[in-house]
Amino acid sequence: MAHQESIKREVDQSPLEAIKACMKERGLNPRDLIPYIGSQSGVYQILLGKRGLSMPMARALHKHLGISAESLLREPVPGPMPSNESTDGMRWDRFPLKVMVKRGWIPDGPNLAGRSEELLRGLIDRAQGGNAPALYRKNDQGRINAKVDPYALKAWCWQVMATANERLPVANYEPGVVTLDFLNQVAQLSRLGDGPRHAKDLLEEHGIPLVILPHLPRTYLDGAALRLQDGRPVIGLTLRYDRIDNFWFCLLHELAHVGRHLNGSESDAFIDDLTLRKSDGRPEDPREAQADEWAEEALIPSEVWEATDMRNSPTAIGLLSLANELKIHPAIIAGRIRFERKNYRLLSQFVGAGQIRRQFDAPNSDSKW
Repeated sequence: MAHQESIKREVDQSPLEAIKACMKERGLNPRDLIPYIGSQSGVYQILLGKRGLSMPMARALHKHLGISAESLLREPVPGPMPSNESTDGMRWDRFPLKVMVKRGWIPDGPNLAGRSEELLRGLIDRAQGGNAPALYRKNDQGRINAKVDPYALKAWCWQVMATANERLPVANYEPGVVTLDFLNQVAQLSRLGDGPRHAKDLLEEHGIPLVILPHLPRTYLDGAALRLQDGRPVIGLTLRYDRIDNFWFCLLHELAHVGRHLNGSESDAFIDDLTLRKSDGRPEDPREAQADEWAEEALIPSEVWEATDMRNSPTAIGLLSLANELKIHPAIIAGRIRFERKNYRLLSQFVGAGQIRRQFDAPNSDSKW
């Protein structure tokens, strides 16, 4: 009798329920389904209920994983499309469609404005619904330039998430892995000539995609910490300022958001124009200051920084000596001095201008991606 009830439960399952039950029983992750589904993005679309199984997929899952054919061939129960965003009142034709086409984010064709909703919904679908609360509500406390084009900002964030979904790391993300010690580990990779590439690899080993995507016009954007619908964090960087010091502070600032803020339910995104950092008279979300604090501490511990003469009397020898002591790139110390003094002509030979984009084969913002 118990065996008959087990068979009945299995047959009564929807295709998605049967697949998830098999994954749980066998300890599989989404990556393990790629041989049967055909692509990583396809796996996630199916697991999110956004597309159905083809007959070849059903046959492969039945043959290799032993999932009931009856369950795999059942018609799925219709349900609402998963999405965190209301698109009511969206002016689809206000997106920077021509630039997006040029970069390959959406397909080209006649009458772009007339097809704008179709094209953008396709991008939203790839991004798995977006992160509406953080991306769409005006945030007077955040580091978002008052002149920002909200439609361009939406498009950039969607494309970051779409890119992350298409290139998800093999490793799963474990909440709590990003600590101040983890940030310090990342910071010490700056010593290496190809440190940014090593940082990307390290993040992927912990299930965190790092997406390098040039900013769109009128976004005034350095980076963002976003979250996919399955809870996995994504870091997007624009490399707006192609300098070593800027790269490492931006990366660690966004990582700090992941470690301190993104694991909770209070926000799904942090968008940062770091030129607004510590702007006089500008009210600011305290979480931005907290992210700054972790980034600064991981790069140059406050105890060391307060004791060094470099703050007031910077010299090339002193800068190199301190960098060697802290096991970080000298550009990071030079950048800290320049920022605190608000003198960006100082120590310019040490900040590593033009050294980052080429490591990621990243174009300028006006080039095609």
